[in-house]
Amino acid sequence: MSESYTWLITGASRGLGLEMVRQLLQSSSNTIIAACRTPDNAAVLKSLHTDAKGTLHVIQIDTADEASIRASSTIVKTILGERGLDYLISNAAILEGGNDVTAFSFSVPSFRRTLETNVIGPAIVADTFLPLLEKGNRKVLVNISSGLASIGLDFGDIAAVYSISKTALNMLTYKQAKAKPEFIVFCVDPGWVKTDMGGEKAPLEPHESVSKVLKIVADATSQSSGKFFRYDGEVLAW
Repeated sequence: MSESYTWLITGASRGLGLEMVRQLLQSSSNTIIAACRTPDNAAVLKSLHTDAKGTLHVIQIDTADEASIRASSTIVKTILGERGLDYLISNAAILEGGNDVTAFSFSVPSFRRTLETNVIGPAIVADTFLPLLEKGNRKVLVNISSGLASIGLDFGDIAAVYSISKTALNMLTYKQAKAKPEFIVFCVDPGWVKTDMGGEKAPLEPHESVSKVLKIVADATSQSSGKFFRYDGEVLAW
């Protein structure tokens, strides 16, 4: 009997999250819990079960709402039964204002929403599902970051609020890895991808980025923990 794996992915109704679910469902060994803000509007996500070899469950999680995250725990426990969670991928994020937002031209409400969704949300998600990760065989926690989070890569003044949020997410990842050395915790830059967030000028198609990201995730070992990877496996500068 082949080994089976359980996955929880946030932000799964579009873009990278949707493509992750699509690719993971190609294997009968995967049970995927796909979380999104409004499942009633996630027709494409729900339709993926039609030709799936794996098992798909769609649930509601709004990463900007702590109550929504905490409430989902009971649902996920019911789905998993006696099993734990092997992989948790925090993918949900927002980008408001695009590249034009600088350190001196931001909206305070937008700044707050971005931090709540992109940093505090993943922190609460990880805390909520910690007991299930501890029961899992793999214990892999992945935060989807961005090259814009890297100070070392020096992208200048563009997309300031989004960049700040992803840099904070990277530090969260590092602290999670240090707090749970028995886990495999790391962050990944998926590259500039043709999604609603990345836009049509992006050089990467979702399937190209996601196939490489999922390979990093599946192949991850304890040596991966606490690191910041590009989708091609390169370790990025903080």
